[in-house]
Formats: sequence, structure tokens, C-alpha cells
Amino acid sequence: MTNTAYYQKGPRMSQAVSHGGFVYVAGQVADDRKAGIEEQTQQVLGKIEALLAEAGTTKSKLLAVNVFLSAIGDFDAMNSVYDGWIDPERPPARACTEARLADPDLRVEMTAVAAV
Repeated sequence: MTNTAYYQKGPRMSQAVSHGGFVYVAGQVADDRKAGIEEQTQQVLGKIEALLAEAGTTKSKLLAVNVFLSAIGDFDAMNSVYDGWIDPERPPARACTEARLADPDLRVEMTAVAAV
């Protein structure tokens, strides 16, 4: 594929891929799996922001975010961090759902799509 870049490639997946003017960020989870929902959300958003920067873009160019919560009761606490992080002039489209995550200690996972 022409003009495709892969970021933080692993044997199974890349953490982000850019193609056709877009960056697709894989599901990001917190490093500290014992942290509370607010801290895990901060860690996840930090990872997304770092991947976007590596791909040459910023959170102000986010188009879509998908949020997966292990407990939908964490919705308000997650939003208290998320709302302070996004660009309020350019909020992306977003979906949020409750889902069983890969590790029972994970509270939140997010994917994202941004323009370059």
C-alpha cells in the first residue's frame, strides 16, 4: 500500500496505522491496571495523544473515538477526564459501550480515528 505507515508494530498488530490522510489507533489500555477509572482514562488518552503525535497529527484532528468500559457505571468518572482532554471546539464523534475487556483489572479501552 502506497503512503501507508505503521507505528509501534508488533507481531500481531500495530498500535496505529496511517493511510489515505487518516490515522487509525488500535485499542489503547492503561499500563497501571490497578489504577482507578480516572487514572486509567488519563493513561489511555495519553497513549492516544502520543500515537497521534508520532503519526504527525493531534487530538484536535480526531474524527471518531470508541470507548469500551468494563462497567458502564464508570461513565461519568471517565467523562470527567475525557471532557477535559478533548478539543472543545472540535469534539469527535464518539460511541461508548460496556464490554468485557481482555483483563479483569482494565476499566477502559479506547480506539480512535484522526485526520492527518
